[in-house]
Amino acid sequence: MNIQQPPSPEIRRRLDAMVAELRQAGALVSPRWMDAFTNVPRHVFVPRLFIQEIDARGITVWCPLDDGDREAWLDAVYSDTTLVTALDEDTVAPADGDGTTGIATSSSTAPSLMARMLEDLRVEDGQRVLEVGTGTGYNAALLSHVLGDQRVHSVDIHPALVGAARERLASVGFKPALVSGDGRHGFPGHAPYDRIIVTCSVTAIPRAWLEQTRPGGVILTDVTSGIEGGLARLTVGEGLRAEGRFTSTTGRFMASRHGERTYEQPRRPTYAPVSGTRDSTVSAADIRANYAFRLLLGGLLPDLELVYHHDDATGALAVQLQRPDGSAWARTPLPGHPGEGVVTWGGTHDIWQRVEDAWRWWADRDKPDHTRFGITADIHTTGMWWQPRDEDERVPIGNLTL
Repeated sequence: MNIQQPPSPEIRRRLDAMVAELRQAGALVSPRWMDAFTNVPRHVFVPRLFIQEIDARGITVWCPLDDGDREAWLDAVYSDTTLVTALDEDTVAPADGDGTTGIATSSSTAPSLMARMLEDLRVEDGQRVLEVGTGTGYNAALLSHVLGDQRVHSVDIHPALVGAARERLASVGFKPALVSGDGRHGFPGHAPYDRIIVTCSVTAIPRAWLEQTRPGGVILTDVTSGIEGGLARLTVGEGLRAEGRFTSTTGRFMASRHGERTYEQPRRPTYAPVSGTRDSTVSAADIRANYAFRLLLGGLLPDLELVYHHDDATGALAVQLQRPDGSAWARTPLPGHPGEGVVTWGGTHDIWQRVEDAWRWWADRDKPDHTRFGITADIHTTGMWWQPRDEDERVPIGNLTL
């Protein structure tokens, strides 16, 4: 499908430069997506964005950027960067100058990540796609350019975002079906779909997505635990069951939410008293540097979450695993902080022992990367597995003997 108005020379130069960068990075491979990124102008969908800066008081604030500073705005829009495009109104407060504080509620994903996901989707001519997370409308425009807008459907939790995306899409000649609602319920009025692409994270595959995807169709989404998550490409089979691997493309998205406003702020739990301290064989640096290991931990310890803990007495910043209610926890400081190399735990058992057991298991198998892990989902559960190299067997993570 052709864009109504060809880009101006100023925009054409920036589009060509962005596409060249994406091709060089290996994010764009197929001619159809190269053509889409070359011809769909991103600036139409990001008329205003927010840049993080440090104000005179040392506070991190959001500063708006738009066509009033055209060069800086276009430089940002056509960079390979995720751009924050909306803040939760209930959390916005004025700061020095033009800045505000606030919690981001919507963004335009970095073009390289969008390109890799669209390539991973492996959509074919004539197929129907549901996008969960309309956002600015840019991704829906790329899909419409390739498939035709009559085959593109998109849902977002925020009515105002959907309305703005609809206007922007129409301005470049696209009219896909858009609706406001909880994307975890899909878009039943236009189902079934051959592909579902999701730009928010979920802890389990919603039943509606399984019901609204044709057998043989694909769901591409960020599946997360309290510790780590990542993009998984699942093929839907008979009996509302889907299975697939985490993709080579890594990326994380904001969590799905029930309402258009920001997420509920969890209350800090009352932590169980300290039970013990000892030397650790797994450091905070090990955990932070190894994405696949964090993914493994998420599958092994689904009832735990990873947080960063600040010790008010020593100033130490630590990686901490904990039950959300604080009844069990374990932490070890970051490199260069007091107590580095030592684990402290509280509660009825030593959580960190499970971390060390998992590290030995992972290291003994030559540290398999994240593409050796996968997801199986049905209407009741979403579970994680790993696949030994060159073997057909898929071993549920929960069944591992560490």
